[in-house]
Amino acid sequence: MHAMLLARPGEPLKWTELPDPAPGPGEIRVRVLACGVCRTDLHVVDGELPHPRLPIIPGHEIVGRIDALGQGVTNLKIGERVGIPWLGHTCGICPYCVAGRENLCDTPLFTGYTRNGGYATSAVADARYAFALGEEGEDAAFAPLLCAGLIGWRSLTMAGEAGTLGLYGFGAAAHIIAQVAIWQGRRIFAFTRKGDEKTQAFARSLGAAWAGGSEETPPEPLDAAIIFAPVGALVPTALKAVRKGGRVVCAGIHMSTIPAFSYDLLWEERQIVSVANLTRQDGLDFLALAPRVGISTQVTLYKLADANRALADLRAGRFDGAAVLAP
Repeated sequence: MHAMLLARPGEPLKWTELPDPAPGPGEIRVRVLACGVCRTDLHVVDGELPHPRLPIIPGHEIVGRIDALGQGVTNLKIGERVGIPWLGHTCGICPYCVAGRENLCDTPLFTGYTRNGGYATSAVADARYAFALGEEGEDAAFAPLLCAGLIGWRSLTMAGEAGTLGLYGFGAAAHIIAQVAIWQGRRIFAFTRKGDEKTQAFARSLGAAWAGGSEETPPEPLDAAIIFAPVGALVPTALKAVRKGGRVVCAGIHMSTIPAFSYDLLWEERQIVSVANLTRQDGLDFLALAPRVGISTQVTLYKLADANRALADLRAGRFDGAAVLAP
């Protein structure tokens, strides 16, 4: 197999030839068909997430076709197309797992961070954490749904019944979940980098009621806001934009320092909550809903060997929607 391997955070990924991996008990091996490039991958590569398993193959928005089964796998079969997300394994016995909150497991494994991911031609995964995808839809279009879509979905549910919803950072996750929210009858307000008229026009083309810079005040108060951009300064900005009793959802796994802000921004029962990982139920719910919504993912394709360029383009905001590697 071939992979783009991270030896040390802060260094470019290296094209590497490796022995074909063998699935262990309860695992599957897939031939990778597509792998999304997620902002979390940037956090891993840049060393912003602590204690990665090194060397590591990044990538956790994997669409693949099973070509080997480990002992005991009975719910999946050779040749089946599956999706492999960020949450790659949980213990099943800690208080969080027992309570149905496996996204908070005490001893989890994460695809592309603490177990090898999908920037490769082959990948091994825990069969319990692989979603059957069926045969409808393009591989590249499915890939962003497996993290950007899933985290967006969990964030949307945590935003509650908000009728007016602000999305700060209109990238892969926001462009997917905006479509779901609009389908649900919500009004979307998109916030982008200052002066990014191209992305603002993209948001409006998907049905956003308004689009502007993240420093701007929306034309009406928001019931809730979701922050996808890893920018801590957006927390007080979003608090200013939500009405009394409103909620600000921090959707990223990493965020820069949140600056001090006046208590009156939080007062009147405004809330700040964070989203951590996902559950398998999130995946089942969202992937069942996606065809009904008719989600259209805008993807920019890169060859596997061009993963470093894809990451650089993501960091610089050079494309709308999502980047996908196609081995």
